[in-house]
Amino acid sequence: MVSSDQRRRQLAREKFERQQQRREEARRRTRRLTVVIASALAVVAVVGVTAFVSLGGDDKDKNDAASSTSPSPSPSPSASESSAPEPAMKIDKKSTYTMSLKTSQGDIAFTMDAAKTPHTTNSFKSLADKGFFDGTKCHRLTTQGIFVLQCGDPKGDGTGGPGYTIPDENLTALGKAGKDGTVTYPAGTVAMANTGQAHTGGSQFFLVYKDSKLPPSYTPFGTMDAASLKAVKAVGTAGVTGGAADGAPKKAVTISKAAVDKA
Repeated sequence: MVSSDQRRRQLAREKFERQQQRREEARRRTRRLTVVIASALAVVAVVGVTAFVSLGGDDKDKNDAASSTSPSPSPSPSASESSAPEPAMKIDKKSTYTMSLKTSQGDIAFTMDAAKTPHTTNSFKSLADKGFFDGTKCHRLTTQGIFVLQCGDPKGDGTGGPGYTIPDENLTALGKAGKDGTVTYPAGTVAMANTGQAHTGGSQFFLVYKDSKLPPSYTPFGTMDAASLKAVKAVGTAGVTGGAADGAPKKAVTISKAAVDKA
C-alpha cells in the first residue's frame, strides 16, 4: 500500500516531469520563432554581409544557430493549431480576387490568382470575411538585406496565427534558385510567412517594397498595385523604430478593415 508521503513524492515527481516537458517544448518552439529577416540576412552573410537579426536560438551552439537562421518568419503552430483544419474551399478557383486593406498609412490592395494559389486565396478570404485582420498591426519592417513589411499577426508580436496551417503553393513562380539558393521576390510581391518548414503558412504575410532575394520557400500569392506599393515604400523609407534595420515600423501600420472580393 502506498503511503500518503510516497504519494505526495510521486505527484511532485510527475509534476516536475510535466514542467520539464513543457519547458523543452517551449524551448524548441522559441528556437523556431525567427522572422523572414533572419533567413535573408543569413543568405546575405554567405556572400559577405555578416550582420543579421533573429528571434530565438542560442548563438553559442552551432546547431541552435542553424535553427535560428532558418527561414521562419512566423511561429510554429502548437499541436492544437496544427491539427485544426483549414477553411473549406468556397472560392472560384478560376477567378482572380482582390484583397483590400484600409490602414493607418493609406489603402493597400493586391490581387490574388486563385488558379495558382487556391488554398492561400481561400484562406485569406475566409479570414477577411470573419474580420480576422481588422484591428491588427503590421508588426515588422526590414530595411537591410531584404525589404519587407510583415503583417497578419493578431497578436502583433510575430507569434500569432489563425489556428491552422495551409500548404505551400506557386513556389516555382519566381524561377529557379541561383547558386546562393535564392530567387528575387520583386517589389510589389505579397508572400506567405512560414515557420521554415514546408506547408506551415498561417495568416502572416509580407509585402515586398523593394526587390529582395530570398529562398523560394515562401508562397508568392499576391501583387500590389502601384498606389499600394508607393504606400508601403513610404513606410519603408521612414524606417524602423529606434533606427534599427529590423523591428516595428516607425510609421505604425494598423489595418482597420480587410476585405477580399472577386476582381
